[in-house]
Amino acid sequence: MWSFGSATAVVRQRRWRLVTFVPIDILYEMSFAHIDNQYETMKGKKTDLLQGTLDLLVLQALAPQPLHGLGVSQRINQITKQTFEVKPGSLFPALHRMEEAGWLKSYWGESENNRRAKFYTLTKAGVRQLETETQDGERISIGISSALSAR
Repeated sequence: MWSFGSATAVVRQRRWRLVTFVPIDILYEMSFAHIDNQYETMKGKKTDLLQGTLDLLVLQALAPQPLHGLGVSQRINQITKQTFEVKPGSLFPALHRMEEAGWLKSYWGESENNRRAKFYTLTKAGVRQLETETQDGERISIGISSALSAR
C-alpha cells in the first residue's frame, strides 16, 4: 500500500502481522538494483530460444541418426554453432511431448560411456513435421532478416 501524503510506503509482511514504513526513495533504488542484478545475470547467457524453435531444433538434430537426450543437446549446440544451449529442464519435457505427439519413438540402449540411455528417433510423422517446421522456420528467418536489414 502506498501512502502519497508522506514520502513512505507501507510494506506488509507475514499476513499483516508486521508493518514496516520504508521511505519511497529506498524502495525506488531497491527496484532498480533488482533490475541491474537481472541484467548482470543475463549478460553472458546464450540466446534464448524463440517459442516453437525447440521443436525444429530437436527434429533437425534427430534427422541423421537416433540420439539420447545429452546427444540431442550436444547436436543442437553443434548445428547452431554454439548459439543455443538446451538445458535438460527444457529438452526432456519437449522430447516427451514430441513422443506423445507421435513425432518421435524411443528405445533403451547403451550410450558411448556404457550407460543405459533412452534413444530417440524420428517417426514418419516426425519427418513430415520436420518438413513443415523447416518451411515455417525459413519463412520466419527471411522475415527477420528483412526486418533487420531495413533501416
